[in-house]
Amino acid sequence: MQSVDNAVTDVALATKKFFKRVLPIMLVMLVCNQLNRSNIGYAQEHLHADVGIGAAAYGFGAGLFFIAYAIFELPSNVMMEKYGAKVWLARIMISWGIVSFLMVFVQNETMFYALRFLLGAAEAGFFPAVIFYFARWVPAGQRGKATAIFIAGSSVAAALSGPIAGMLLSLHDVLGFRGWQWLFGFEGLLSVVVGIAVFFVLDAKIADATWLTAGEKFALTAAIADEDAQHADASGGNPSGKVNRWKMLLNPQILLLCGIYFSVQLSIYANTFWLPSIVKQIPGTTDLSVGFLSAIPWVCAVIAMYFAAKWQDKAKSKRPLLVAALLVAAVGTLAAAVASPVLALVFLAIAAMGFKSASPLFWTIPQSGLHPLILAPAIAIINSLGNLGGFVAPLGFGIIKEQTGSVIPGLFALAAASTIAAALVYFLKERQTEAAAGPTAAPEESSPLAVAAK
Repeated sequence: MQSVDNAVTDVALATKKFFKRVLPIMLVMLVCNQLNRSNIGYAQEHLHADVGIGAAAYGFGAGLFFIAYAIFELPSNVMMEKYGAKVWLARIMISWGIVSFLMVFVQNETMFYALRFLLGAAEAGFFPAVIFYFARWVPAGQRGKATAIFIAGSSVAAALSGPIAGMLLSLHDVLGFRGWQWLFGFEGLLSVVVGIAVFFVLDAKIADATWLTAGEKFALTAAIADEDAQHADASGGNPSGKVNRWKMLLNPQILLLCGIYFSVQLSIYANTFWLPSIVKQIPGTTDLSVGFLSAIPWVCAVIAMYFAAKWQDKAKSKRPLLVAALLVAAVGTLAAAVASPVLALVFLAIAAMGFKSASPLFWTIPQSGLHPLILAPAIAIINSLGNLGGFVAPLGFGIIKEQTGSVIPGLFALAAASTIAAALVYFLKERQTEAAAGPTAAPEESSPLAVAAK
């Protein structure tokens, strides 16, 4: 038997090894994910010129991804629970890489719509599977940090996507392919290769990890099992994790969380799919310069997320920080709507600092108090419904641009949505962090999401 001190030390060492060995793999997966999600934003004008896909059709196709994502998120989550996060994450990556590669051969709007829908179906379940994997490997005290780093990686990925897209788009007619075909082909095949590698390098469970000592395996497994038992007691003794997903969906707090996350996603995906076209309004830009300039807001977002994470660690409640982030997003977006193209890029960088920081701050709230075994379905519901913002944003911007020739009205709408979301945050119930709240934080004060699991 291990002593308490030895067990604590082994858990700390095992967790540190996880952050060094496994989290980088997750971040590489996220980079591939972001590249395949956002590449159509850089290929938009080329698809219009070569294939005849207009602004409204582009917006609808970009948004179809999220309709499929919402439809298949819960079924994918069920399959992940059956086959395990390792197998399912590898399957997701390989399948979305294949679909993305097939974009090389798109010839009309119908093919574009079909492939975007299939891409959403292929990717559905990626984020909940990662969160579930964290829950099976990382103690609760470090899980928020792991999630924050992972979400912050999306901004790094977004910053990389611009320069990479710019370089690939510059390969006009190399080997007889257009630049946009190089973009989809290279990034799709990259995901397939990484997906295959993930299957061989990612461990399914703690017992399989050859990079942990026997003592570390035992201590980490025992620590997570103990947390599972404690969460089960706090959530009404439901250790099986069998939960009525429809009942969870009708829980007012989950609906509120879905609405706030919907607003965050509106801003993220409006910028993901339309930022390159806004940057192209700056005189003298090329595909390559647009790619590098489009990276600026995402680089700023990474910096902001770093400081937000530091403040988050010290905060007793995450709600004021989340409100501040949403209001920064609203002000930056509003200013961008009335500024010149160059200043608009500056203000969109400020907005990105807000809405990207809002995402990890947001996820600390639903994670609080949830039993790990029902964490995945709860996250899947919030993620799938909230991600519908990724359908509304590009579709709305496409229609607005086709009707008015400008995306400025869309920016006004985004600013309003962020402001409303900031107001809704104060209706959320939140369990204070253990470090800040101290031992007096009672289990019954945990997030109402735990109640939905009863």
